[in-house]
Amino acid sequence: MEVLVDRCAGIDIGKSDMKVCVRIPSRRAGARHSEVRTFKTTTVGILAARDWLAEQQVTRVGMESTGVYWKPIYLLLEELTECWLLNAGHLKKVPGRKTDVTDAQWIAQLVECGLVQPSFVPPEPIRRLRDLTRYRTSVLRERTREVQRLHDVLTDAGVRLDTVASDIMGVSGRRMIGALIAGERDPETLAELAVGKLRSKRPALQEALVGRFNAHHGFMCQMMLTRIEDIDATLADLEQQIEAEMDSFRVIRELLQTIPGVGQTLAEVFIAETGADMTKFATPEQLCSWAGMCPGNNESAGRHGSTKTRKADVWLRSALGLAAASAARTHNTYLAARYQRLVRRRGKQRALVAVGHSILQAAWYIMANQVPYADLGADHYAHTGNTERRAHRLTSQLRAMGYRVTLEPEAA
Repeated sequence: MEVLVDRCAGIDIGKSDMKVCVRIPSRRAGARHSEVRTFKTTTVGILAARDWLAEQQVTRVGMESTGVYWKPIYLLLEELTECWLLNAGHLKKVPGRKTDVTDAQWIAQLVECGLVQPSFVPPEPIRRLRDLTRYRTSVLRERTREVQRLHDVLTDAGVRLDTVASDIMGVSGRRMIGALIAGERDPETLAELAVGKLRSKRPALQEALVGRFNAHHGFMCQMMLTRIEDIDATLADLEQQIEAEMDSFRVIRELLQTIPGVGQTLAEVFIAETGADMTKFATPEQLCSWAGMCPGNNESAGRHGSTKTRKADVWLRSALGLAAASAARTHNTYLAARYQRLVRRRGKQRALVAVGHSILQAAWYIMANQVPYADLGADHYAHTGNTERRAHRLTSQLRAMGYRVTLEPEAA
């Protein structure tokens, strides 16, 4: 095959060592020379590998994205040469002899012939922001799990506060749970601790607060509340650090929040995962494909196979799923109309993926052009396509129900 990169290298990364294969022109005309060396994955070992690559005048290095082990290697080598982080799914070998050495050689051969494409690795500021937003998401999930455990303990005690209060971690819920832990058992006294709209539900609260809450339940609830408070403090620190890192992206964040269903937290995830630099993605379709938010293309011998979406950035896909679910509940918006149009015949999950696809397309235009979101309107589909055919279908349905239908065009 045609050689596109004269001096390149492939790296197979393990936990404690890495195999580095260098492919350069041989002394014989038209031949290629390959050499493999082993280095430790400590900083000292990576620097030794970098010196060897510099000595061989390597211009491009390819490495497989193995867990998080690639990060220190990539960060030190990108200062020297062009680094390509490669998707493990794109590096499948022909079945046969497989070792770490042959894996490194195979990666080098793919790089030199241009048979692979590099994964998107954002610049350092975005990498810092991405670490913060991903950790915040993980902490939020842990908080949700801890609140669910608190629900379970209260249910075991027969206290069904969650059947009356939508959020037991609100002001009223915390006051009642705190009083239960302190030893108060009278339902009327506990119900009087409600504030705001919950005060109108005091009779229901009195019934829900009758249970067999004892000292064991109190100990468990106290431990869980303490952990939730610690998580809340961690989240506050994370929010402060994220706000500092978002200094140069505030305008884009505000513009992204004009999309129905997208709040500040989700807008920050969009920026952290995509880098907010749409020059890396030539079209909105390319961004959606990279994010795994479009149908797959699987055709062989004229037959179409499964078109399920491929695995991609799970953090961005999760954020798009939340945004789509929120947008589907909005009123008089194009995204809600799109969801209602698809959910009847394609199901909830496919409809949410389609709405998430539309949100990501809108985000591409917003980040590329620095403009706010422009909603197409809830009646967008009523004015697109073959309107005469749609009118005929609707009148046919009414006639089938026994109605006499006469259509008259509305005056301009």
